[in-house]
Amino acid sequence: MFVRAYLRASTAEQDASRAREQVEAFASERGLTIAATYTENESGASLQRPELFRLLADSRPGDVLLIEQVDRLSRLNAEDWTKLKAELASRHVRVVALDLPTSWAMADPKADEFTVRMFDAINAMMLDMLAAIARKDYEDRRRRQAQGQAKAKAEGRYKGRPVNTERNDNITSLLKAGMPWSKVQAITGCSRGQVAKIAKEVAGASG
Repeated sequence: MFVRAYLRASTAEQDASRAREQVEAFASERGLTIAATYTENESGASLQRPELFRLLADSRPGDVLLIEQVDRLSRLNAEDWTKLKAELASRHVRVVALDLPTSWAMADPKADEFTVRMFDAINAMMLDMLAAIARKDYEDRRRRQAQGQAKAKAEGRYKGRPVNTERNDNITSLLKAGMPWSKVQAITGCSRGQVAKIAKEVAGASG
């Protein structure tokens, strides 16, 4: 059994590795060694997460996917959450979250088959509940943001987020040089969505 930590933040401005210390402390307290850590800045509401799927590709049956909170794994809608669950199940990966105590037994290498199966069933139900709560929180925040922006626009106060032209120019140069998106993300610290947006602009300009 290998333990693979997954650290995620939604935007390049956020620190995806913020929870590394807590995750490593959790593993250390249980005598576990984290075999690899996968870090990315991508929205939890999207399945376009290269590092998460690289983790799953690297995993073997019985491996542990260790996360700080369930919302680091999913803020997905019901359809996409079902797809991700199916991927986890097909690879027999155990999800362990620091904010989900019922999942902790899944990281015990000495747990017998009965215990693993019992907690696997409980864990599946709890993951569904917390994933649904995380999605609702995401949608509520988006709605409040939209309402706040609409009010600010009506009052003439909304300016929008300033464009990081230097970073965008750097992304454009790297894409024109033929660099893969994953490397562009790593160098610039931007999200895959931002790379895709600029790549589309680059393609349009060249076409």
